[in-house]
Amino acid sequence: MAGMKELTLRQVEVVRAVMIAGSIQGAAKLLNVSAPGISRLIRHTEDGLGIRLFDRRAGVFVPAPEAHAIFEMLNQVYRQVENLNMAISSVKKGGEFVLSFAAAPSIAQFIAARAIRAIRARFPDLMIDLNILKIEETLDYLLLERGEVVFMSSPVENPAVESQPLVQGRIVAIVPEGHELAAQASISIHDMIRFPFVGVHPDDPYGASLAQPFHDAGIEPRHIMRGRFAQTVVSLVRHGLGVALIDEFSVAEVYMPGLVRRPLREKATITAWVVRKRGRHLSSFAEFAIERFRHELAEATMRKDWDPPRRN
Repeated sequence: MAGMKELTLRQVEVVRAVMIAGSIQGAAKLLNVSAPGISRLIRHTEDGLGIRLFDRRAGVFVPAPEAHAIFEMLNQVYRQVENLNMAISSVKKGGEFVLSFAAAPSIAQFIAARAIRAIRARFPDLMIDLNILKIEETLDYLLLERGEVVFMSSPVENPAVESQPLVQGRIVAIVPEGHELAAQASISIHDMIRFPFVGVHPDDPYGASLAQPFHDAGIEPRHIMRGRFAQTVVSLVRHGLGVALIDEFSVAEVYMPGLVRRPLREKATITAWVVRKRGRHLSSFAEFAIERFRHELAEATMRKDWDPPRRN
């Protein structure tokens, strides 16, 4: 006989199947393989171990008395393998893990919910912790590892983090329903500057992006009021308090009563970014989240069904 050797997991599986089924044919059915292959592996295993595992009695395979201790250990090993497989299955579904990430308000408003819906479909047991951050809060959030990534409407300039562009979107015009500019299929900044204008302070990186079309045209935007976040600007316009420029991600919902969205005649864009701590290895869940955000952001930029022009 050959010298003693270690059992492989495949041998453990086959020996246990024969023990349960009591025959080569039964084990073959359990494992969905051919009976001759099972028979050869049993003989090979017994020869390799140098001991008899089964007694053959009237065609039935019965554990040999000297092998009882081995079968007890095989059962324990198999149960551990089953536990391992259950743990792997749980990880695949996101069990026992919390995915923490953050987003700027402009991206969190509509895009985040769509991305999270896809993340939950892929990992149904995954706990998701979503934070809404201002850009000045991003650095501490990442460096203290409160979350893995942050989705922002501007990059974070700091050597401790890295900012990766995701999707470039449009800056669009928004006006209240019933406004005279709502009759136009597209709106120029030269038209908008004639009306009370709502915006974000240009010292804010997001506000600077929204003000850029005016600066490109040599116009200084004059705000009658300012909001800190995109949602605030949208709300002010919906309530008839002025007109505004906004990134298209902030108004990506299909129905927004009280608000009319129009393409801007002047070319104006804004980029969505994902920011992470430099050198940090992301979980597979965070990597998947980045891909879903990229997908949803790209979908928003393909929007063609703008609110139809309406006349007063």
